[in-house]
Amino acid sequence: QVHLTESGGGSVQAGESLRLSCTTSVDSTYCLGWLRQSPNKEREWVAGIGLGVPGTTRYADSVKGRFTISKDDAKHTLYLQMNNLKPEDTAMYYCAAASCFGALSSFAPSSTRNFRYWGQGTQVTVSS
Repeated sequence: QVHLTESGGGSVQAGESLRLSCTTSVDSTYCLGWLRQSPNKEREWVAGIGLGVPGTTRYADSVKGRFTISKDDAKHTLYLQMNNLKPEDTAMYYCAAASCFGALSSFAPSSTRNFRYWGQGTQVTVSS
């Protein structure tokens, strides 16, 4: 059974930073990522990371250059460093996982459809 638990959300001012963490129960054959959902909007993909160390990464255009996804397989932990936050980044952020057994090292999930599991979420609120 897959367990994903997010932490690190909070309320910040525009331009500030937050670091989200996610403890997982999956092994290193799983790809990981972050999704987010704002009120009255569909859940959207934010970032994904593939197998291996450090793992191929992919980012949504809206966060590219500001967010960094990383992982520590030994600690079963996924991170999302979010810099220069904007009010439009306000959302519930979800850690997500999918089996990537046999996937190429160049693959990183880049769509909500890539993921099968996600956590309960952590709220990020950015005020202007």
